[in-house]
Amino acid sequence: MKRKLAAAITIAGMMVSVAACGGNSKDDSKDAGPGSWKGQTLTVWTMDGSAPPQWTKDVQAAFEKQTGAKVNFQIQKWDGIQQKITTALSEDTPPDVLEVGNTQTPAYAATGGLADLADVKKAIGADWTPSVSQSSVYDGKQYAAPWYFANRVVIYNKAIWAKAGITATPKTRDEFFKDLETIGKKTDAEPLYLPGQNWYFFDGLIIGQGGELVKKQGDTYVSNLADPKVAAAMETYKKYASYSKAPKDKDEATPQQAQVFAKGKTGAFIGMGWEAATAIQANKAIEKDLGYFTIPGVGADKPEGVFLGGSNLAVAQNSKHQSLAKEFLKVALSDQYEGELAKLSGIVPNKASLESNVQGNPAAEAAAPAAAGGGTTPLIPEWAAVENTPNPIKSYMTSVLNGKDPAAAAKDVESEINKRLAQKN
Repeated sequence: MKRKLAAAITIAGMMVSVAACGGNSKDDSKDAGPGSWKGQTLTVWTMDGSAPPQWTKDVQAAFEKQTGAKVNFQIQKWDGIQQKITTALSEDTPPDVLEVGNTQTPAYAATGGLADLADVKKAIGADWTPSVSQSSVYDGKQYAAPWYFANRVVIYNKAIWAKAGITATPKTRDEFFKDLETIGKKTDAEPLYLPGQNWYFFDGLIIGQGGELVKKQGDTYVSNLADPKVAAAMETYKKYASYSKAPKDKDEATPQQAQVFAKGKTGAFIGMGWEAATAIQANKAIEKDLGYFTIPGVGADKPEGVFLGGSNLAVAQNSKHQSLAKEFLKVALSDQYEGELAKLSGIVPNKASLESNVQGNPAAEAAAPAAAGGGTTPLIPEWAAVENTPNPIKSYMTSVLNGKDPAAAAKDVESEINKRLAQKN
């Protein structure tokens, strides 16, 4: 999960024509429905760290009791997973159910490798949170089901904030800026650690502005980086960065921002909840001072936009057990087991009604309120190549932070973005 949320998606250049290689039909004679499920075995691929052992055990027992079939969970490693899934979907005997990254889903769906899950949506997905469900839809069809998600929060040092005389966490963006200014004046701490290329935080600001990174031009997508809404988001990012001494040409992993925060000389940073564990590992003493709050928006009634990273569950088009696989999704994504996953892992569940399950997990409690207003990078297969290293949007961000006008900085990189968007899968 951690690697998936932080890493750029590289799948587009690796995609093959799944439908051509593997065929388009399943063997319905082996999966005729409930009466024939007993004795069958369903293969489910989940990623390392995604499914807690207790959740896996409970879902497995419930599925076997309900269907008479067995489920074989196979844990996959992150390294090389895009190519492994691409290859598997092209074969005649792929895994039946697969965990796929939410921003990767359109690329897999575009190849014809995923089954249509409209019936699953109808059965259990009427109240899926729209912002988390959108990545499971491609070209108007439901090719996956939303599973779990996470987004960035503010992780802060309560001792430093107390030293500055701040007694409550901010509810609006302006209050947050005021608090950061106060920390700078009343303590010797760096108010905020924000490197110049924290790209996913920037994407959240764009989402908050209602902006889009691409636009349709004829039959192709092109850069929309010059849009005034994107520029406004970058100006907000620049305001945040003014409270930080972090490098303008580095991202949050270079150096790892949680390790910088662990030194105890930083008021706050913006990151994933699990990054707090990285800080504690670097300095156990920091644990007692850790606090979390939702990234504030313009008004107190609506949090800042956030990038929603996470996973969907999909059924392989070439699966010989499609109806059984869909039955598995109905069990795994039921309120009972989706709620259990949220409670065990502290993730944002696929329904707002299940968010009560994260109570007692302060990082998850801070993340959940922003989910409804969150979003992703453009949900098109062509987008994957844009984030490949070197990411031109990161170059844009550094240019603006170094004083370049946003429109001019956008013009400098838009030809490279358009070149990548024009790459064929």
